[in-house]
Amino acid sequence: MAARKTAPPAYVCTECGWTTAKWVGRCGECQQWGTVQEQGAQTGILNRVTALAPSADRAARPITQITTTDAPRRTSGVGEFDRVLGGGIVPGAAILLSGEPGVGKSTLLLEVAAQAARADRRVLYASAEESPAQVRLRAERTGALHDELYLASETDLATILGHIDEVRPQLVIVDSVQTVSSSLSDGAAGQPSQVREVAATLIRVAKERSLPIIIVGHVTKDGQVAGPRVLEHLVDVVCHFEGDRQTSLRFLRALKNRFGPTDEVGCFEMTGDGISEVPDPSGLFLSQGATEPGTCVAIALEGRRAMPVEVQALTVSSSAPNPRRVVHGLDASRVAMVLAILERRAGIPTSSLDVYVSTVGGVRFTEPAADLAIAIAVAGSIQHSSVPRTVAAVGELSLAGEVRPVTQAAQRRSEAARLGYEQVIDDRSKTLRAALGDIRARSAARRDERDIPPF
Repeated sequence: MAARKTAPPAYVCTECGWTTAKWVGRCGECQQWGTVQEQGAQTGILNRVTALAPSADRAARPITQITTTDAPRRTSGVGEFDRVLGGGIVPGAAILLSGEPGVGKSTLLLEVAAQAARADRRVLYASAEESPAQVRLRAERTGALHDELYLASETDLATILGHIDEVRPQLVIVDSVQTVSSSLSDGAAGQPSQVREVAATLIRVAKERSLPIIIVGHVTKDGQVAGPRVLEHLVDVVCHFEGDRQTSLRFLRALKNRFGPTDEVGCFEMTGDGISEVPDPSGLFLSQGATEPGTCVAIALEGRRAMPVEVQALTVSSSAPNPRRVVHGLDASRVAMVLAILERRAGIPTSSLDVYVSTVGGVRFTEPAADLAIAIAVAGSIQHSSVPRTVAAVGELSLAGEVRPVTQAAQRRSEAARLGYEQVIDDRSKTLRAALGDIRARSAARRDERDIPPF
């Protein structure tokens, strides 16, 4: 096979534009030295593409003349879902919802579809994984039956687009993108080329018709959205639905949002009748009994939402050479560090004890703001003393025993005051030893309460 002949490189003067086929040190036109540089090879793309004049409605305009009145947000009817989206669903938005298998993605979207249908907005639910009868059974259990909610069980993209033309919905839900295939792309459903083609077509339909489309995406073992990474770049919003299989609590987080913040978190609870919103989840993470030694309330921050989380500790004497350290809902390495700080900086021995530390309600609280609450709970368990119900603790511990400030401390204190906590032990105590002293002083002031012995 003959080698392809390439055009020789051209050299051009940056001052006068004089060109030559070989490099020279001085321009042959303006006679200046050092101005001749190599010119990139011409691709010829301008000779193959013809420029088109945009129509009047698509002409470029100053950004100050563009209004947002044409794209008002519409509430989905599910307040926690709207919170994560930034206030509601924007017309023409493409929303990708991911989550582990069985976490409740389809149940959540069926509730969103039912609420939108009750608001007289026609919804098309295209399920490529379940038959209409199976979706109907779940809808009967969750109370999501409505005449404006249309169901279709299709795995072909062209057929789904035909349903959109016939039904003319105001909201479309596709469950899921990995099970839909297009005849315009080779390969089986779920292949990267198929996922890219299906997603690009649905997004194009959403933009052209100002039709919001919610797409369900599978995840890998690492929790990432399956398929090509370009899928997350194409859509406007990427939400992740997560939760523990052992608990009924579910969290909805926005990983990407072109229309709002990404630090909001929606709370839901899975029940026998479907999924329900939890506007104030504080009661889920607090014990309901009397105050016991070894408990302390911390103010956690989930996105923009501050919520109280009760940390419980139990210590037992151990004769084993390596005492046990059992942690649930907290960072085990930080708990081990807090135990070392307690023994070294506060004089409370922990090395000969089995220590069990957990959160109430199965919530995960892994931020450094939990350090002080862990230390107070462990100290209370060792000293058989309780923390008053009106006291909460927020703070990060350094290896020197200092209590360091945490992010959004003012918001945490205001949320604690709203929930009835009269005092928040934080970085104002300066050191861990001083923070334990503040707890003792607060306990002594409320010694008249029978269920709160002095700390």
